[in-house]
Amino acid sequence: MRRTRILTAVMALAAGLLAGSPLALAAPSAPESTLTADTYTWKNARIDGGGFVPGIVFNRTEKNLAYARTDIGGAYRWQEPTKTWTPITDSVGWDRWGHTGVVSLASDSVDPNKVYAAVGTYTNSWDPGNGAVLRSGDRGASWQRADLPFKLGGNMPGRGMGERLAVDPNRNSVLYLGAPSGKGLWRSTDSGATWAQVANFPNVGNYAQDPADTSGYASDNQGIVWVTFDESTGTAGNATRTIYVGVADKDNAVYRSTDAGATWSRLAGQPTGYLAHKGVLDAKNGYLYLPYSDKGGPYDGGKGQLWRYATATGTWKNISPVAEADTSYGFSGLTIDRQKPGTVMATAYSSWWPDTQLFRSTDSGGTWTKAWDYTSYPTRANRYTMDVSSSPWLTFGANPSPPEQSPKLGWMTESLEIDPFNSNRMMYGTGATVYGTENLTNWDSGSQFTIKPMVQGLEETAVNDLAAPPSGGAVLLSALGDIGGFRHTDLTKVPSMMFTSPTFTTTTSLDYAETNPGIVARVGDLDSGPHVAFSTDNGANWFAGTDPSGVSGGGTIASASDGSRFVWSPAGTGVRYATGFGTSWSASTGVPAGAIVESDRVDPKTFYGFKSGTFYASSDGGATFTASAATGLPAGDSVRFKALPGTKGEIWLAGGAADGAYGLWHSTDSGKTFTKLSGVDQADTIGFGKAATGAAYQTLYTSAKIGGVRGIFRSTDKGASWTRINDDAHQWGWTGGAITGDPRVFGRVYVSTNGRGVVYGESSDASGGGGGGGTDPTPTPTGACAVTYKVTGEWSGGFQAEVKLSNTGTTAWNSWSLGWSFPNGQTVSQLWNAEYSQSGATVTAKNVNWNANVAAGSSVTFGFTGNSPGTNGKPSAFKLGDQSCTVA
Repeated sequence: MRRTRILTAVMALAAGLLAGSPLALAAPSAPESTLTADTYTWKNARIDGGGFVPGIVFNRTEKNLAYARTDIGGAYRWQEPTKTWTPITDSVGWDRWGHTGVVSLASDSVDPNKVYAAVGTYTNSWDPGNGAVLRSGDRGASWQRADLPFKLGGNMPGRGMGERLAVDPNRNSVLYLGAPSGKGLWRSTDSGATWAQVANFPNVGNYAQDPADTSGYASDNQGIVWVTFDESTGTAGNATRTIYVGVADKDNAVYRSTDAGATWSRLAGQPTGYLAHKGVLDAKNGYLYLPYSDKGGPYDGGKGQLWRYATATGTWKNISPVAEADTSYGFSGLTIDRQKPGTVMATAYSSWWPDTQLFRSTDSGGTWTKAWDYTSYPTRANRYTMDVSSSPWLTFGANPSPPEQSPKLGWMTESLEIDPFNSNRMMYGTGATVYGTENLTNWDSGSQFTIKPMVQGLEETAVNDLAAPPSGGAVLLSALGDIGGFRHTDLTKVPSMMFTSPTFTTTTSLDYAETNPGIVARVGDLDSGPHVAFSTDNGANWFAGTDPSGVSGGGTIASASDGSRFVWSPAGTGVRYATGFGTSWSASTGVPAGAIVESDRVDPKTFYGFKSGTFYASSDGGATFTASAATGLPAGDSVRFKALPGTKGEIWLAGGAADGAYGLWHSTDSGKTFTKLSGVDQADTIGFGKAATGAAYQTLYTSAKIGGVRGIFRSTDKGASWTRINDDAHQWGWTGGAITGDPRVFGRVYVSTNGRGVVYGESSDASGGGGGGGTDPTPTPTGACAVTYKVTGEWSGGFQAEVKLSNTGTTAWNSWSLGWSFPNGQTVSQLWNAEYSQSGATVTAKNVNWNANVAAGSSVTFGFTGNSPGTNGKPSAFKLGDQSCTVA
């Protein structure tokens, strides 16, 4: 497990990929593309987890309402009927990719429909945008955004402390936010719509993990790290009087206001020399609990203490479960049982070896028991059993010597919460998953409780590369950060294990032999050991290759079309080639170190490379490369290119930056010349999939900007026209790592994300009839239509619905306008993938520019959230212009 997770190619992004400067593009050399629309269903290739979950938040007044935040992969809401998580921030788009990092969450206890998220990934230059507070009145189904004048760091050091964002439990229009980077404490008095700094708060913090770090990552002041209200000091509708605030300052860690934030003072008598990671208040018994560490976390921390503050008397008590001298970790993850507030738990969050530790007290910290103890070293006695059968890879394929066990109880355990309505349910986040139990009180009776993954639906991996072989048992092969990668034979099931033998911390590239897909190669990062591995059974089993001298990281690898040889461009040294499985590597000539390498998918001796605006080709198996004379290609290295299967020498290249050449290029002569597609504004990935029925060319897929719209696009006619296949509700932040279609299933596409795992889409158009083959310029929709109206979620006073409009006639539409009337006084609050207006009960939804064209036999889908006064009946009739539609 990597201890720090940083966006792939983030420096290239910061250098201009997302900048707003005008594009400098070559003159058009191909026909302008046209856009059509198709309806896709999006899911995750199941891995379940895969990254750090620094925060879990239960609503205090509504049962079974809980949220989880991730450091780079957005936020999730718990679904009690299915015991799964559903993503609620997938609408974050490319231009604000940093908002997929969630530094804090707050669920409103006065109005449980309201939830808030403080978002932003980095406070240094790696994230070009400022942070924001997102607010939702429908539990995250839709959001409004309040931009902040500073950055937030969901993936920065200290991200497990908190929560930094809090809603006043008595006057819920008031919120507080603790900011990093010396920006202080901020307050909103209008339910998160606007924010202002609390000018009289006396301390902006001073702790940085490493003040000498010149990148600004570890040297950032971690700032204000938590806010806690004492709900007993307020009444409904009036601001809570007493507020506690945690500051990243080892000598002045806790402040208090007793006049609703008008004045603040350092809490007298507090411990010094430590950072308070959390402040959890038991208002019933009048105790504020504080877990301390000598470091900010989430992975560092060598000493710690637990303290209890009596709010009525001002008395401090050290309630540490072990003496400070016996710790090699800091404390965090503190929670209380709201049903039995004298029950307190905390974690040894930074205990990596032999395991993390959970501590439990039923007498307000007077005495403690541990989740595990030594009987006689190294033998352990556990109060729990672990069942990871739903995510078997959590063993990491390890067979450690005692006292280590596999699977581990966890690491980076900064978040631990007991369900406020159920003393038996506890959840806690780790560096790889969410664990939980539903028989926690067995701990107190002396019997074992069972810990299982409670993570299904929460997908948090950063994806570097993807491959979908044309045959064999593997449907999908993935190269992932932190946990290496997986071989999926069924996208709906969690694979039994990540790639092993060797197990890379991060896989950077993989490739299969196009005409012999049983042969697969992968390369990646590893603290010690080989950086290259091979498989001869389609990725089911692996063996290590041999590194040439100087290798420090994975880089990229390419397999010959028949698997007879490989070309490898590792980090730390130059490009190498090998015949066979890499027992001996020779230096390639004519191609610079660090070049991206790919193979021709027909000729086993032809390989390609790209570096700093120049394309290279080899016809002798990678021994020698020749630079192409092609000009006008992207000058930087934010480029992805692939050779087309089945045709020698045909190459598609995507990439660039906003301050230079940026787009999609095509070559049919092994890269000697390239033609730029003029209809593609920007493109960052390129992949191929099964051709549409009747099409003569494989389907193209790209993460791109076309027609002024950012999205995931498909073309079935060699790039002449394009279909946007995602929508504004499904954007997943940055999707520039990799993309590939499925060579066996038309329309299926696999998309890489940076924190939301592998997303795959399935087309509603099984043949490709609506997928980019030109459109009939019929000015007004005519002929038969059908509508499916589906309520996808309901809550008190509100609902979410999806409308699918199908063209069941014989001619295409180039625009559409759908009308209906609500039967029970419902109103639309927000609608996506269409424009809308409402007058009384009547709603009209009209196409937007990218989904105006609907081919005969195809469909378009839009969704909305609405308000309902009570009954939420479905509309009984829909009209497309003057045409009545069949209602399903």
